[in-house]
Amino acid sequence: MKKIILSSFFALCFLIAYSTDINWKEGFVTGNPEIKSMSSIVFGPDHILFIGDAMSAQVVAIDLTDHVAEMAGSFEEIENVDELLATKLGTTKDQFEITDMAVHSKSKHIFLTVQHGNGQSMLFKVNGGMLDWIDLTDVSFSKMNIAEPVAEDAMDRRERPLRKWAISDIAYDNGKVLLTGLSNKEFGSTFRSMDFPFKDEQSFGSLEIYHAAHGQYETNSPVKAFTTVQLQGEPHVIASYTCTPLVIFPMSDLKTGNHTKGRTIAELGNWNTPLDIIELESEGERYILIANSSRALMKISVADIEAFDESLTTPVEERSATAGVDFIALPFVNVLQLDRYEDNTFVMLQRTSEGDLVLKQGASRWL
Repeated sequence: MKKIILSSFFALCFLIAYSTDINWKEGFVTGNPEIKSMSSIVFGPDHILFIGDAMSAQVVAIDLTDHVAEMAGSFEEIENVDELLATKLGTTKDQFEITDMAVHSKSKHIFLTVQHGNGQSMLFKVNGGMLDWIDLTDVSFSKMNIAEPVAEDAMDRRERPLRKWAISDIAYDNGKVLLTGLSNKEFGSTFRSMDFPFKDEQSFGSLEIYHAAHGQYETNSPVKAFTTVQLQGEPHVIASYTCTPLVIFPMSDLKTGNHTKGRTIAELGNWNTPLDIIELESEGERYILIANSSRALMKISVADIEAFDESLTTPVEERSATAGVDFIALPFVNVLQLDRYEDNTFVMLQRTSEGDLVLKQGASRWL
């Protein structure tokens, strides 16, 4: 027993030493990363913010050390976030869109990305009850183009531009930047993995799901929101799509050139688009929260997901009906952005019934 304990101890020391030796900012340069869009953002190691730029078909890693060096104060709810932004931008609320939100896990600073109607992309930091603009024209960064993105002039069958879905969501996990979106391949729905610090190569393959609300298999609908989660001790991707299937993919299956069929574990109702998925933990239990365009905030037990060994393969006939893993609808509607704050609390941007856009915190009691 002592030998095993000592071996584990030395292995742990080695891993700690190895992790601290990594230069996460290898290859960084100073200048303007030329970002056209901020489709999605996520924090990685060493105060690095990853930005998925769909319009430029690139991922940009930016060093935000100077903006997260100090701890944020206690959380302050902000009312009328869009009005604050409109004042900052010298415009009206209908001229821009908040595209994503991310919390820096250590400092608890909250960041928002904004896309202006004039094509300009901007990053803001929540500073108490105010919003500070962060100039990205002269920063320390590295970046990598995504391989074979959907074409800039590609349209769907309703003549809507598809390029904005070249990157639909982004995550960081264990030295890898993970991306979903559309490629220019016949089977367009794509999962990508990039080693970080960025290397010359990237892994990407196509995805297929059974969409119970549509009653068919699909390969060209992009994942709209995803996160990584441990299921039975193995890493998985849990993803959701418009209208709203919930699908899991073992990370071990998501390899270069693979066409991976996910297992549909739930149908959460059509006429809806998932906006964000996060994992939280409370009193030893893990939960998935899903923000939606047309439905309330949903809570799903990870234990229930692990216990569900079936796969939905037949249509859900009744309009807006649900099937598969159970969920609880929390009393929060019109949640537009969502992220983890502490292990058992979350922050959200919510449109109230009065039309105000509020940044607020969700307490652990909801778990």
